[in-house]
Amino acid sequence: MNPADTSGATTEPVIFDAMELTSDPELEARFAESAHQILADLVGGGAALGWVEPPSLDEVAELLGHVVSAARAGDASLRVAYLDRRLVGLGYWLRYSRPTHRPHADLEKIAVAAAAHGRGIGRALTAALIADARESGIEVLTLDARGDNTRALDLYRSLGFTEYGRLPDFVAVGDHRYDKVFSMLDFRRQG
Repeated sequence: MNPADTSGATTEPVIFDAMELTSDPELEARFAESAHQILADLVGGGAALGWVEPPSLDEVAELLGHVVSAARAGDASLRVAYLDRRLVGLGYWLRYSRPTHRPHADLEKIAVAAAAHGRGIGRALTAALIADARESGIEVLTLDARGDNTRALDLYRSLGFTEYGRLPDFVAVGDHRYDKVFSMLDFRRQG
């Protein structure tokens, strides 16, 4: 679906890829700022997204620019979710850069605005990213998550990811310690 087709009010999220997002100048112009707001709010609320403190707008813009560039080169996938032309979620994977790891990618982030939780947006984004990985010839899609992020871990398991390792008390957030859980989706075993 073309982002320009989302002018009417919707109750279901619309999922776009990087090329669809960048084809709509209005959405593209607001993307980094909107993504920053979601990430900063989630991290500020304690979400396990890889930051201890909310990232700056510049940091988010640089990260997303890298992901979009990699997606154009076939080395990433970016998926975004909109409700009524308002960004409510985003996720991406990046292909490993080492030559021996090129058939593999790492699911880096899935983030859904707190106000949109419980609407299936995280599942829709993750499923779209899995489909993109399969279509791109990725053999193994990996991810890691903080051990207390049980909703995300349950979602990943329900979509076929299996845990392949755990580092106990590896993630330090202030005085708190959490396991780092490694999971994978092996497309080679799925035929």
